[in-house]
Amino acid sequence: MKRTLLGVFSMLLVLVLLAGCGSTANNANPATSSTTTSSDQSGSAGGQKTFKVAYIARAQSDSFAAWLANAVKDEAKKYPNIKLDVFDGQANDDKENSMIENAITSKYDLIIVQPNNGEAQRPYVEKIVKAGIFAITTNARISGIEGASSVDAKPYEQAAVNARAALTQIPKNAKVVVLNGPSGNFHADERRRSWQAEFFDKRPDVKIVGEQIANWNKDEAMKYMEDWVQANDKIDAVISMNDNMAAGALEVVKDNPKYKDMLVYGVDGTAEACLLIKEGRMTSTCLQNAFELAEKLLDTSNKLLTGQAKQIDIDIGNPLITKDNVDQYIDLLKKAGAIQ
Repeated sequence: MKRTLLGVFSMLLVLVLLAGCGSTANNANPATSSTTTSSDQSGSAGGQKTFKVAYIARAQSDSFAAWLANAVKDEAKKYPNIKLDVFDGQANDDKENSMIENAITSKYDLIIVQPNNGEAQRPYVEKIVKAGIFAITTNARISGIEGASSVDAKPYEQAAVNARAALTQIPKNAKVVVLNGPSGNFHADERRRSWQAEFFDKRPDVKIVGEQIANWNKDEAMKYMEDWVQANDKIDAVISMNDNMAAGALEVVKDNPKYKDMLVYGVDGTAEACLLIKEGRMTSTCLQNAFELAEKLLDTSNKLLTGQAKQIDIDIGNPLITKDNVDQYIDLLKKAGAIQ
């Protein structure tokens, strides 16, 4: 009898232990399956949903666009709930528009567009909104799209801070050349309008001996500058709507002592421009701070995605960089790794 009871007790003990092991195994599986990475759209980061964000850059060959794209990538690392993908529009409207459509089809939660040509991208940004996806336009914003947000600067003021300084810097009866960004681009058009109102209308003695659209491109600017140097006995100033084109113009005359006193104006505050100002070869630029734009882009994205806001439109500042204050901006760029 004792042996029988002992046998029954032993069997019951084994069953209890097996049941306990089975319970532990079943509890482990849900814990494992709920562990996700930030690359999983339906997953979570720190208990939050992870959102897919597409950043479609105008062109990585453009020094400022490259600076901004890299700054956006670095800033996105601070947001564990955001998984960022960056695409290069290669300064081509068709390619950029195709990338926007692909991002819509891929069901990104938010799409940031840096337009190549605002009006060419407008209908595609409108498609983003119609698809129920958050849209942000930046550098330059596309105005007037209901439901789309924007993070940008004020291009009129970016040019105006240079133009107002140039009023007393550019000599009487000067001959100048003008390098423009793409026609239809908000920043390009507004900067050129600003130079007209703030400088040329007030200095009718100044003659424009060459003006071309160089599409923000250094190589195109070099080509036009080569033509202008051959066609003119002197050029007193280069008025450029961005730093990249200004640097291209300077490259053409860098070894020519005839142009050592030529004034050169730009916009962006790129590392190259700041170093040229430090060397005394470039006159001034207006900082379009890619780091500040990136901070505001990711902050805006996070607020939209987490329901803190439905639409946000915000601008950054536009400080003038000259030989008198360039060192502080070089230090800024060094700290950010843009200058070694």
